[in-house]
Order: sequence, then C-alpha cells, then structure tokens
Amino acid sequence: MKLSKLVGRAGTETAFEMLAKAKDLERQGKNVVHFEIGEPDFNTPENIKNTGIKAIHDNFTHYSPTQGILDLRETVAKYISKTRKIDVSPDEVIATPGGKEVIFGTMLALLDEGDEAIYPNPGYPIYESAIKLAGATAVPMPLLEENDFAFDREQFVKLITPKTKLIVINSPGNPTSGIFSLDDLKFIAEIAKKNGIYILSDEIYSRIIYDGTFYSIASLPGMKELTIILDGFSKTYAMTGWRLGYAVANKDIIEGLKKIAVNSFSCVATFVQMAGAEALNGPQEDPELMRKEYEARRNLIVNELNKIPGISVKMPKGAFYVFANIKKTGKTSKEIADYLLYDAGVCTLAGTAFGSYGEGYIRFSYATSQENIREGLRRVKDAFEKLMK
Repeated sequence: MKLSKLVGRAGTETAFEMLAKAKDLERQGKNVVHFEIGEPDFNTPENIKNTGIKAIHDNFTHYSPTQGILDLRETVAKYISKTRKIDVSPDEVIATPGGKEVIFGTMLALLDEGDEAIYPNPGYPIYESAIKLAGATAVPMPLLEENDFAFDREQFVKLITPKTKLIVINSPGNPTSGIFSLDDLKFIAEIAKKNGIYILSDEIYSRIIYDGTFYSIASLPGMKELTIILDGFSKTYAMTGWRLGYAVANKDIIEGLKKIAVNSFSCVATFVQMAGAEALNGPQEDPELMRKEYEARRNLIVNELNKIPGISVKMPKGAFYVFANIKKTGKTSKEIADYLLYDAGVCTLAGTAFGSYGEGYIRFSYATSQENIREGLRRVKDAFEKLMK
C-alpha cells in the first residue's frame, strides 16, 4: 500500500520503539531495566484521582467546548499569570489531549510551505516531525555540550532568515536537561521582536528544576503576544495517561488552535479537565516530593555513571534525563544503545533519536526507582568494562 507523502515526512518517537523491543525481550524471559521512557514512575496524587472519579459519577462525561471547560481555563489563566508574571485571561487558554497536540496545532496554525522553523537539536523529536508535516522547513539549532547544552548565539543568528516564522525552545530540555539562562532568553526575545518571529516555548518541565531558576520567555517585555506557552500535567503531576495539556497564547493564535482542534480531537475528556483543575488548585506537596526524589536520583545516576570508563555526564539542572557522552567508546549511539539492551538488559535511547547532533550520546531517564538505577548501572558498568578492554 502506498501511503501519502505527508506520512512519509512524519518522524517517530524512538522511546516507544525501544520500549517495544524491551517488552519483546521480557516476553522471552529476559529481565530488562528501563531507562528509555520519560514517564514518572509515581502514581497520580489521590486528590486528583478522586476528583476525576467524582466527575465521572457527577456525569462530566459529555462533550465540552473545544477550547475547554471554563473552570480549567480560569485555573490555568490564574496559574500562568502568577508563575509567569503576565496577565492571562481564560480566552487565551486552550485545553489539549497532551502537549503534543500543542506542538502539532502550533505548526499547522502558523506555518506554510516555504516557511522555516528553528528547533533544538538534540531535542524532542516531535518538533522536527511536526514542522515537516506542516510542509515547512525544519532548521536545527545545535545544543552542544561545550555550551552546557545551551545554544551558541553567533551560530543562532546565522539561522535567522526572512523565511523564519517560528523558534522552538524547550527549557528545561529533553533530552539534555539544559536550561536557557535569562540572558539567552532576552537575546532570543530581541531577535523575535525585531523580526516578528513567534516562539513556541515548551515549558512542560518548568516545575522540575534542581539548580538555577526557571524563566519563561513570555514574561519578558513585549513577548507575551509572540509566545505560545506549552505546558501540562503529565510530568509535574504524574498524569501521563490522562492526556491533558494546554496552550497559552494571544486570542488570534488560540482561534487558530481551536480550528485545528475541531478538526482533530473535538475536545478533551471533560472529567479529565476537572481533574486538571484540581491538580493546580489542590495541595502541591506531592509534586514537590516527586521533585526531591528526582533530585536524589539525579545525584545517584550522575555520580555512578561518571565512575564508568567510557562514559561522562554533566549534572542535569532540570527534567529527569541524563545525556551521557559515550564518544570514547568509538561506537555510534545506536550501537551502544543496542549493545546495552541485548547484552546487558538495559534499555536506553540513542542520542540520534533526538537529532543528528545527538550522535555520541545516549539518554537515560531516571524516572525510575533508586533500586532500579543501581541495578541498571551495575549492568552498564559490567558491559562497558567488557567493551573498553
């Protein structure tokens, strides 16, 4: 069967492919330690689950407005107004089934054939895929280890052309866990304002910070109108399976996102939206406990990985990923990822799953228990000792 050219332009998310391979090995009886999926291993806090259950019993099981129920949009507007220090109204919020829909919606709403969009590389692979699906040209912005996985300003300026319509930033970032400094954001903001370029700011990890401070580019003078904020509930509240995210943008962009939504998902499940409102309005102790545990895991995995010959890692500042340098092995990222999976029973992701600039790295997600981290790294150590002989 011959599929469309559009499908041919679509990329993939390798984490799910590696998970499938690992599950196949497990069905064959092999024990696998999982570092591939960026999913919290915690359960959704009880107050959120109970609100969702109650909402079902209260018959919040019908369509909602495409943009989302007012309770959720008011809650998100208040939360973003407080945390980003900008005035946001409920009309500037749309609920989506996860953050991916914000990425796709933004690309389809803003980009035409011939337009260019700059995206982080290595970065979340769906950015590049969505840009290409919209028919635009994806322009990689290298995030290099020597720059602490931030961007090179001189190189960045060279990427800007009259065709540049959108810049994607992700801070803290996946897979590098790098954070854009306030000065970096100011630099990007000035270029965006000067050239009328929109910013898609993926802030899904904004509550998982260990070192430094989170800044939103939307908070800078003159940037609210040019910025689409992507945020959601999956990472902060361990709600991956609930499929709930949101975009905050000016009303014209929200209208565009609504049109995309009407033609794709109609609306987010109403009881899920009720649970999301409770997540932001309710107690915040659970997200902070999760963050502290991630920090302890970060310290453990970084310290242990740096003891293994052939691997070096920098201390992540946010999110829950380690982007490990394996260049001393002389092997490609895919070779190392496959070696660890099939020989050591450890599932990681090749750095090239996040773009060409990820060659020479593998990503570990430490959204798993300290016990699993210790066992997984014991296996990695044994495997690398054999490899580096």
